[in-house]
Formats: sequence, structure tokens, C-alpha cells
Amino acid sequence: MHASSKMGEKYKPWIIFLHLLVITCSCNRSCRARGLIETEDKFFKATSNDHHETEHAHAHSHVDHIDPSVMVFFTIEDLKVGKTMPIHFPKRDPATSPKLWPREEADSLPFSLNKLPNLLKIFSVSQNSPKAKAMEDTLRECETKPIKGEVKFCATSLESMLDFTQSILGFTSDLKVLSTSHQTKSSVTFQNYTMLENIIEIPASKMVACHTMPYPYTVFYCHSQESENKIYRVPLAGENGDRVDAMVVCHMDTSQWGHGHVSFQVLKVKPGTTSVCHFFPADHLIWVPKLQPQGFATM
Repeated sequence: MHASSKMGEKYKPWIIFLHLLVITCSCNRSCRARGLIETEDKFFKATSNDHHETEHAHAHSHVDHIDPSVMVFFTIEDLKVGKTMPIHFPKRDPATSPKLWPREEADSLPFSLNKLPNLLKIFSVSQNSPKAKAMEDTLRECETKPIKGEVKFCATSLESMLDFTQSILGFTSDLKVLSTSHQTKSSVTFQNYTMLENIIEIPASKMVACHTMPYPYTVFYCHSQESENKIYRVPLAGENGDRVDAMVVCHMDTSQWGHGHVSFQVLKVKPGTTSVCHFFPADHLIWVPKLQPQGFATM
């Protein structure tokens, strides 16, 4: 009981912080029947172009043409002050985005591809609709076998995300969460950005990246790799004056990635031939062990 209480106290600050960061709220059963379904249409419309194959580094999908929503990839050679590139930063309205459910609520429903017909009924989603396809893709991706050297988990609640993160980074570790932040308000999601001074490499022995997935409530696709990864905080200036403090992860070994990975099509490279870096949207998270204050490397 004492250990459980201590763990609960340790989770409290993160629960408060993540609720503010992701701007979500917990729903009870009455909310599930009313508020969630009311926001469903708006959510799937808002995320239909921000499919998960463009927003996490290991989706197993193929695109036949390059569209703005996949313009988040680059190589570490391009990570330098003064570099200008087109970048897509999806922006979602927190008032209409799916809510983060507590574990008890999330665990009361199945999260399984073979239960999809029943789930569609629960959420009043029509078969063969874009909503149903998005749910199917998310469930399928969550059940796909991880690549060699990767550990993955789809978190349907804050508590399950924290449990997975601590199992990777260490239950005795203090955790730090990193995310992209927009310093200015704008509705522009795609434009040219220039990298500014003070690009900072953030040291981390391990990391867990968590990406939001299209679903009627908030689901995070979390994964960690044994291969070398580098984390950077990159200040950006948009051509319209927007300022973004962006998080970047560079994967130094892509030899185990599938040839159909969208990043290889964007960069016109093959697996294992180069690093692949990508920007994180504001509602995606990077978890690292919290280090003692020290000088970070600045580029």
C-alpha cells in the first residue's frame, strides 16, 4: 500500500502536466455516450490528412505521391543554422480533439482489430467510412510486429503510457517529457521554415517517443529502439513570421526499416544509407530520463 501510494504521488505532477500539454480531459460513461461522439466527426475530419504513417518513424505504409503532410523528414546533414525547408506542423483544435481517458474507462472497452465491428457500433461509426478506416488502420498498426531492435506499445490511457515509459527508461528514473511548442498563433500548417541559432542536442541514454493516433479517444503509439537516436531542440522561423520551438529525433540506423517507409520516398534514399530525422507535432511526446543540470551541446 505504501509503495502504491508513493507511485501515485510520483505520477501526480505528470498527470497534471500532460493534461495541460495535450489539453485533454477524462470522460466518464455519460461523457462517452455524449461528448465523445459529438466530437468524433470534427476529429476525423481534422486528422484525415495527418495520417499516422506521416507522423511516426515506423509506419508500414506506402504513398504514391508526396503531399504536404509528409514533409517532416530530413537528414542530419541538413540540421544546421540557416537551413530552410518546407515543414508540415498539424494543428488541432483542443475543443474538438479526442479526450484522454483514464485507465479504468479505456480498459472497459476492447482495443483489438478483431473487435472492430463491435467498436464501430459502440462509437456509432459507419462501416466503410473514413472514420472506420482510420480506426482500422490504428488498430492494425498497433498490432503490427515491431521491427528488429524496437519495443512498441499503444497506450490507451495516461497511466498505461507512464507504465510503458518507465519500464523502458527505468522505474527508478525521474522522467522528463519534451514536446514541440508554437511560440506564435497561426492557422498555417505548411510553409518554409528556417533553422535559427541555438540548435541544442539533448543528451539521453534512452528515449521513448509517443505519437497520437487517429481514434475516437486519445491513443498514443509509443516505441523505443536499441539503435542510436539523437534528440534536438530546433528553433524555427516561418516565412510568415511564425516561431516554433521544435523537437527533432534523428534515427542514425535505418537498416531495419521497410523499403516502403514514407521517409525514403520523401528523401529519395534507401534503408540504411543515411540517417532519417523528423519533426514532432506539438501533441507528440518524447520521454527521456531526467538528467542533472549540465551544459547541452549547441550547434
